[in-house]
Amino acid sequence: MATIVLASANGSPGVSTVALGLTLNWPRPVLLTDADPTGASAVFAGYFHGTQEPTGGLINLALALREGALHTALPRETLLLDPEAPAEQSAWFLPGIRAHEQAPSLVPLWEPLADQLRALDRNGQDVIVDAGRLGLIGWPEPLLAASDLTLLVVRSSLPALAGARGWAKTLRDQFAAVGGLSRLGLLLVDEDRRWPSTPTGVARVRPYPGRQIAKALQIPVIASVDWDPEAAEVYSHGARKPRKFDNSGLVKGYRAAAVSIQSILGANQAALEPTTGHLSGGRS
Repeated sequence: MATIVLASANGSPGVSTVALGLTLNWPRPVLLTDADPTGASAVFAGYFHGTQEPTGGLINLALALREGALHTALPRETLLLDPEAPAEQSAWFLPGIRAHEQAPSLVPLWEPLADQLRALDRNGQDVIVDAGRLGLIGWPEPLLAASDLTLLVVRSSLPALAGARGWAKTLRDQFAAVGGLSRLGLLLVDEDRRWPSTPTGVARVRPYPGRQIAKALQIPVIASVDWDPEAAEVYSHGARKPRKFDNSGLVKGYRAAAVSIQSILGANQAALEPTTGHLSGGRS
């Protein structure tokens, strides 16, 4: 039904963890695509904690593209993330590259792959793309261009926001040029919490709520999730789920983020529907 791309401007805001957390809490069948050009293999090393044998993933798809067999190769390269999930919430994973040296070989793949991922709509399957850090060699720019929604993942600290400012402007300009600003948003990893007390005994508080971040970067905040490293280790490191994990603030945040994202997708789709009374039947 939709392709959602998550990317970062700089640093480590947790794109891979957020992408995986969203995928495992998505209300529909979904495919997580690892398009990070760094070759970090976060899902294999973290979530699967080394117990799952990696497949060729995107590299095999690049080879299949040369042979004209991309369509048939795609299903063979995907892995089931959670065998216990019900069919209506099945989550699959398309592995990325294993080393950054492989990234340039993916450049010819991105546009044909974008078409294949969008074709999954017919099967009722959404796609979440972990695009990693923007601007690296081999980064999946065509996937952003073809997305139904691209989310710049940022933390709420001043250094993170300062680092995101340049890419925020670049993305605004690129999406505005094709009339697609409604397909661009922020996903906030919310660090706006109390820090340990200072020597004077006064607690320090992060001063950057979502509305200020949206104003500073001139991109709306579509969703936010808590910055909770301990709970997030279930996704990032394959840690054992603590008691009541499924009702934790982190999981509730992912589920709420999924609802917010789907709401934006629905609004965007409605805006593209033919307007009653237009004789041409064209899109408004």
